[in-house]
This record gives sequence, C-alpha cells and structure tokens, in this order.
Amino acid sequence: MTFAMRITWTLAGSGWVDCTLEDRQEKVELTTSYITSASEELLTAVARLVAGETEIRAQFDAEPTAYRWIFYREGEDIWLRVLELRHGSDHDNKGTEIWSSQLSMDQLARTVIRCFDEVAQTYGESGYRGRWGEHFPRTELEALRRLGHAPTAATTHSRTGPRQSNGGPTPDSSVALQPGR
Repeated sequence: MTFAMRITWTLAGSGWVDCTLEDRQEKVELTTSYITSASEELLTAVARLVAGETEIRAQFDAEPTAYRWIFYREGEDIWLRVLELRHGSDHDNKGTEIWSSQLSMDQLARTVIRCFDEVAQTYGESGYRGRWGEHFPRTELEALRRLGHAPTAATTHSRTGPRQSNGGPTPDSSVALQPGR
C-alpha cells in the first residue's frame, strides 16, 4: 500500500515517545519527552490550521534537542517543515530541516487523527497515562475531529490523497503504530 504521509507514535518508555514521519520519499525519526505536551501541541496546531490559521508551530523537546514542526497553509494546501534544533529556545534559522512535505489540509487532519486513534486503541487511555505521564489528549483529538468533520478511525480506511511536492497524486495516508519497547 502506498501512502502520502504516515505518522507513527510509539510510547518508548516512561515519559518518552518515538515519532516517525514517512512518505514514499523519506523517513525521519523524532524523539520527545514529557517535559512538553507534544501530543497536545501537535493536535492543537493542526486544529488551528483547520480553523483557518495560516502559519503555526508545534515543538517536541528531546532534552536538549528540539524538533519544531512549522505548518504553512495556503487555501487547502499545507506545507510542513520539521527543523531539528540544538536547543528548544533557538530561532528557526539555527535549525536544520529534516522533513519537508506538501499535502492537503484534509490529508493532514486525517493523518493526525488516525495516529492518535491508533495510540488510544493500542495503549488505552490509562496505559497512555502510565507510560507518558500525562492524560491522553482526548479533548484535543475530539476538537480536531469536530473541526475536520472527520470520521473515527473505524470508519476511515481509504481516501484519495494530496498532491505531493513532486506534483503527483498519491493514495491514502495511514498510520502505523508500534507497541512500546
């Protein structure tokens, strides 16, 4: 199966997440710790894009490295850049771009919703809290789902995907989730 973008969110120990972004052309792995609300930041950033904002950031801190997600919206198109920064307080221009992609607003929202639906299904909300150290971001997930009018993971399987940066259409994005180590 091909996909436009996949997000894998793996609880990798007490207070740590391994997050993988991949498409047909590249794959990057990010790490974040519980010192920031990474899941809430990502869900809220995407919800704000759906609501009409044109530029927004979310940040994952990996002590001291940080991964800054920068989203730009023009109409229904989203450009996503992920920067790796030596320190979370660094300016964007000090970061190294490790991911770049273009996708539709709908595709991004569905990808993120699917990711967290899979997290809830795999770990359960109490299992998530036990491993991450904070509550599962149910409020943020449902807010994004309502804004995007996206169905639940059980009812979404295949959609037509966005146009990639290379200009070619791609099928469904999907989320793969690996149980924690």
